[in-house]
Amino acid sequence: MAKKGGRKQGAKATRSRGASTSASPSSKAHPPRTHAERQERKRRVLTHGTSSITPSISSALVAKNGDLFFLCERDGRVPMNGTHGLGLYYHDCRFLDGYEMAVGSARPGELIATAARDHMMRIELTNPDMRSPDGRLIPKESIGITWERVVDGQALVLHDRITFSSYGRESAEFPVSLSLRSRFQDVFVVRGMLGKQTGNAEPSAWRDGALQLVYHGDDSLYRSATVYFEPAPHGTHEETATFQLRLKPREAWVLDIFVELRESPRRSEVTRLAHPLHSDGDGMQASLEREEKRWFSQHTRIGSDSLVLRRLVRRSLRDLNMLRTCLDDDEFFAAGVPWFVTLFGRDSIITALQTLMFDRGIAEQTLRVLAKYQGKKVDEWRDEQPGRILHELRVGELARADEIPYTPYFGTIDATPLFLILLGEHARWSGNLELFDELRDNADAALAWLFDHGDVDGDGYLEYESASKEGLINQGWKDSGDAIMNADGTLATPPIALVEVQGYQWMALDSMAALFRRAGDAGRASQLESRARDLRQRFNTDYWMKDEGCFALALQGDKTQAAVVSSNAGQALWSGIAEPDKARSTARRLMKEDVFSGWGIRTLAVSESRYNPIGYHLGTVWPHDNSIIAAGFRRYGFDDYVRRLFESIAHAALTFDNYRLPELFAGFSRARFGLPVHYPVACHPQAWAAGSIPYLLQTLLGISAEAFERRLHVVRPMIPDVAHHVTVRGIRVGDASTDLRFQRTAHGVAVDVLNVQGELSVLVEPDEAARPE
Repeated sequence: MAKKGGRKQGAKATRSRGASTSASPSSKAHPPRTHAERQERKRRVLTHGTSSITPSISSALVAKNGDLFFLCERDGRVPMNGTHGLGLYYHDCRFLDGYEMAVGSARPGELIATAARDHMMRIELTNPDMRSPDGRLIPKESIGITWERVVDGQALVLHDRITFSSYGRESAEFPVSLSLRSRFQDVFVVRGMLGKQTGNAEPSAWRDGALQLVYHGDDSLYRSATVYFEPAPHGTHEETATFQLRLKPREAWVLDIFVELRESPRRSEVTRLAHPLHSDGDGMQASLEREEKRWFSQHTRIGSDSLVLRRLVRRSLRDLNMLRTCLDDDEFFAAGVPWFVTLFGRDSIITALQTLMFDRGIAEQTLRVLAKYQGKKVDEWRDEQPGRILHELRVGELARADEIPYTPYFGTIDATPLFLILLGEHARWSGNLELFDELRDNADAALAWLFDHGDVDGDGYLEYESASKEGLINQGWKDSGDAIMNADGTLATPPIALVEVQGYQWMALDSMAALFRRAGDAGRASQLESRARDLRQRFNTDYWMKDEGCFALALQGDKTQAAVVSSNAGQALWSGIAEPDKARSTARRLMKEDVFSGWGIRTLAVSESRYNPIGYHLGTVWPHDNSIIAAGFRRYGFDDYVRRLFESIAHAALTFDNYRLPELFAGFSRARFGLPVHYPVACHPQAWAAGSIPYLLQTLLGISAEAFERRLHVVRPMIPDVAHHVTVRGIRVGDASTDLRFQRTAHGVAVDVLNVQGELSVLVEPDEAARPE
């Protein structure tokens, strides 16, 4: 943006990125509800078949910085009427749910172009046919409208700059109006899971040319959005500012709009008029870009002769950069925009696992912040248990008022073993026990949870049971109420022991045994190894579906199988729990046409009675799921399948705007439409979707770390078909680092070690024939 004006930075927002976001229930919260009312409310927010019931957001433009993010239509507006998920969000509250511009008496004319990048977006529009006050026609497309937008999560400011440029040969006079609205809705209200909030919104007010929107929540916090205009409006009415423009030929007129957010326990802090904010758009944007460049420079970098591959990786890393979020000074990947911009146990851990080769620092911080919130007691409302790792933490009004159990909520079966897996994998890349020693009490508590609360009936399997009689609350990654079923379509009977979760448990036990042994506790290591061996042996018998040649989705309360073919079985291969012959059969089954859509492996086979290509977990394709399955295929040597999964997910990414993989897409076959079909309310960007391409590429290249041995292992490397060479620079293994070049040759892929800093050996296994499939 061009520099304009001389406003100085005013008082800082009461909360900024990295500030404490404790969601402790307010002392002014509602009186306790009856047990039945609380259970019904809990069921409504936990048992669902989709992430939201709002209209589609698949084409929305998105900008995010820190905890502040904005979604709008492609023409820049947020509709003032109707139900939608667009707007300006912070701390689980939608601070703006309407924002429209009128030129003349109508919306702007044709949309010319759009561009969105991380914290900013740019939209090019034109005027419609309109009349000047003297009746002269101002033809359409004679006025150019450039709408630039920057989201500043540090200052909690949305800065818009709208430039009107006259391309006509005569002067043009016309009005412009901007209308903004806020109902300060909690994200659970936006998503349609709960009714409207009972806090009090004050009437909108204009003071010294600034529009003030103020809300007093049931959590005793005041939330406000103050809208400043430069220059000041010529007229104001309710929530609308009007300007009368007079443009000479080739003249431009610039309007700056600042929306400053505040969140405070004291009304005086949010209703007083702050000092005018700076209008130095260049300075704001430059600062954000410097931070982005700093982050990119600190992690592993990918180069290639393939522009397509470079763009796919760059898009993924940009999205991950957008989703970086802080809590108590620890950084993690928030799960996804707009519904899950928060700490998610499962999602944040898996994304950290996907990106260990690129940046192990965020994995370390993710483990620390999850350890801080680890369960300490038994609390049925929040499904908290000692040692359990949280599922989801919310900091909005409904959470703070104890209207929903996310303070945090612990009802997940898989976050706890995944926490242990990440701790073990981090050690494999760091080559030291420092973090393990720091979090050893947390690891002990997590292991105790696996053996106690996580095993409902004492059979050695991790399982969960819903407390709701109204419908199942599933606690695996497929957490919609209808996701776990029998072959006849009936819902599985709890307690439910998911197939992939047993693999997670096995992998956690194996990882922790290795760390305890390195730490000198051979007795504890032997106990964990014995438990892991027993689990693996029983698993390969109890979960095997001989007729299907595949592992079952789950075991039910009576220990019968939920005997359906699902992608969950592929994630079991990732862990290594499967016996080789069963792994081979499962891989073949998952690559059959009724499971593999051509764009990826579906969550549920077409042949199953509950298959639905647009069901949230009933037949859609999830990129992260495929990236984990591909790593499982690689573990057992099914290299051709890995290549096919990489190419299918990469080709899908090329069809989405800006190469951005969404949370999921529909399960229709590639042959049927030729393009992947959008899932209407999928998050984008979404963390483990963004982590999928980097993780798939690492899997394809065959890179793994053995930092305790000061070694980097490269096993049967492959490179994507679109590339002739791939360079990976700055791979950190322990205290050392290396640069590698993968080059396609007539005999396979050659690996050149370009540089090594520190003590590190690079072991390359030959590109030999993979196992037959």
